[in-house]
Amino acid sequence: MANNGAQEEVCRVGVKVPPFWPNEPALWFVQLEGQFALSNITADGMKFYHVIANLDYKYVCEVKDVITNPPAENKYEKIKTELISRLSASQEQRVRQLLTHEELGDRKPSQFLRHLRSLAGAEVPDEFIRSLWTNRLPSHVQAIIAAQADLPLDTVAQIVDKIHEVSLQPQVAATSTSTSTPSGCPTTLIEKLVQRVDDLSRQVAELSIRSRSRSRSRARSPRWRRRSRSRSNAGSGHCWYHRRFGNQSTKCRSPCSFHSGNEPSSQ
Repeated sequence: MANNGAQEEVCRVGVKVPPFWPNEPALWFVQLEGQFALSNITADGMKFYHVIANLDYKYVCEVKDVITNPPAENKYEKIKTELISRLSASQEQRVRQLLTHEELGDRKPSQFLRHLRSLAGAEVPDEFIRSLWTNRLPSHVQAIIAAQADLPLDTVAQIVDKIHEVSLQPQVAATSTSTSTPSGCPTTLIEKLVQRVDDLSRQVAELSIRSRSRSRSRARSPRWRRRSRSRSNAGSGHCWYHRRFGNQSTKCRSPCSFHSGNEPSSQ
């Protein structure tokens, strides 16, 4: 009996309960259950009292009815379920937050994408997340994303991360060297970084233009030939009437270099 009591005491002391996270109660319980597993705590009552002992007053009040009148069995599961249910934001609230509050800030684009997905939940389609994520990024990055519409969103996020990192580096370099670099005279490193961003943007634009040109070339080729013939005729110096009717033309528009045995009448 004494040994069992000593073992329980060691387990009790060994638990390191993380501070309660009211914005992520489900994730907090995952952390807590990891500590229970490491400390070999399996008793329902002990888990229950570890939870209520680590809640601030305002969150205790949220589950006051459970604490003051716990069920005879499964106390821990009851308080876990109620805390998650009462504190977790509804799907509607999460989507509203997506639409009105979330910005890129100092996060990488891929980190921001994962953040939006976590707020939206599995029910929100990826196309909606893609549109929302794109609109919250800088305008020069939006143009690059638009040219990669056929790539998976996670792949696009990796590409945008690299571009975003390169575009930020000149700003950092300019700040760190502002005291030693003359005003208006960028360093060689800054020039190279800016050039890399410009090259990436230009390559994406060229690929997009080539793709559109190839898809339209077959449909437009007969029209080009007709235009080509029109241009060659235009070079003869004849007016439209003489190009169209030749000697049978009864009209002429100046300037016109058409000469024949019969001078056309100008009407």
